[in-house]
Amino acid sequence: MTDFKQLKLNDWLIKQCNKMGLLSPTPVQLHCIPEILLGKDCIGCSKTGSGKTLAFAIPVLQKLSEDPYGIFALILTPTRELACQIADQFRVLGKPINLELCLIIGGMDMMKQGKELARHPHIVIATPGRLADHLESCNTFTLKSIKFLILDEADRLLEGQFNNQLNTIFNSLPKQKQTLLFSATITQNVQNMEKHLSNKFYWSQVEEISTVDQLEQFYVLMPALVRDPYLVHIIHRYLEKNQNNSLIIFTGSCKKCQILSMALTSLGFENVSLHSMKAQRERFISLSKFKSNKVKILVATDVASRGLDIPTVDMVINYNVPKPKTYIHRVGRTARAGRGGMAVTLVSQFDVDSVHKVENFINKKLSLYETKEKRVLDIMLQVSVATREAEIRLGETDFGERKIINQKKRKILEAENKKKPKDCVTKKSDKINNKQKKKRKKLLEN
Repeated sequence: MTDFKQLKLNDWLIKQCNKMGLLSPTPVQLHCIPEILLGKDCIGCSKTGSGKTLAFAIPVLQKLSEDPYGIFALILTPTRELACQIADQFRVLGKPINLELCLIIGGMDMMKQGKELARHPHIVIATPGRLADHLESCNTFTLKSIKFLILDEADRLLEGQFNNQLNTIFNSLPKQKQTLLFSATITQNVQNMEKHLSNKFYWSQVEEISTVDQLEQFYVLMPALVRDPYLVHIIHRYLEKNQNNSLIIFTGSCKKCQILSMALTSLGFENVSLHSMKAQRERFISLSKFKSNKVKILVATDVASRGLDIPTVDMVINYNVPKPKTYIHRVGRTARAGRGGMAVTLVSQFDVDSVHKVENFINKKLSLYETKEKRVLDIMLQVSVATREAEIRLGETDFGERKIINQKKRKILEAENKKKPKDCVTKKSDKINNKQKKKRKKLLEN
């Protein structure tokens, strides 16, 4: 068995890996770490839970320890929660070298983040939107000296949603740098990035099945109108047999996520919700309760489908049938690092084709999950009432109002910018305003 010593890592780094319970590298680490240490650009693809974060964290920290300065590396990731998790792993690994890092994500104090960036920490971990805002609004820091640019969950970052922000960021980076792209799925956009890389190394975990062997995958076929009662029945059965483990329920929208969470609470199932309409502080609290196993159920949108590693998660329930690539990321929240796990997808008469697409993509057939129809019928009225009451209560709140307000603000700012005379604006601010206009226009079009 290969150990970390054979990768020619520094002793302090090997000790930190051992303290984290890591005695030997995973395949993605074994193949990518030596090439990154040689100075090559890298594209790495492997299943969720295979150790991709450490595949770039370990070589970055080794190179940093040899020539420490800030800002040494920039790590971009699509979600705030994943950014926080990456930051935690860097803090643990980099403790012996007094690593200084900065977390730049939305929902946090922008002034405080600006001060942290001005101190030039070794590592900056960011979501594209907030980092682009800092680059456009202040000049107290520079990214012109970075050694590494890392795109984690590169497929999601490059799918188009972040194009304007990424252009702003990429224009502020030096030409000479190592670029590392990691993902569980390789898309055409990721492949298109290859032509921009020099001296590149490509590694993909070639598998016939895109999900891990330890994951049991099931479906439940039901009429669309009784989806909620079936969900409650599955949760109840699971919790009866697994009191120490936890589960994640994935939904397709923020509104449905919140309604389900409220309905489950009224039915006696303690849970927390996680979606983009919650304030960042509330998102941190929800995730903290779930990670600490104080709460066994997390109801979430796909903000929780990328990268999150919570060992107690034994089951994932897909409330809706997602797209094939999204399915891989969702079910990857369980059965991680060699542990077992289960995924159950709720399928109505309208979802059969979508399930077949998922099965073709992962090259594996889902098995039928056994349910008790009589028990579902027994709770159907109770669940329907709880769901309807949750919908009414949510309708009485300002849920979604912040999104509408932000859209109105963007329209007002766009109108004001059009009225401004040209001679009042400097070349620099004019350039920034043009970028902002393009960004707002795209947001409004979407």
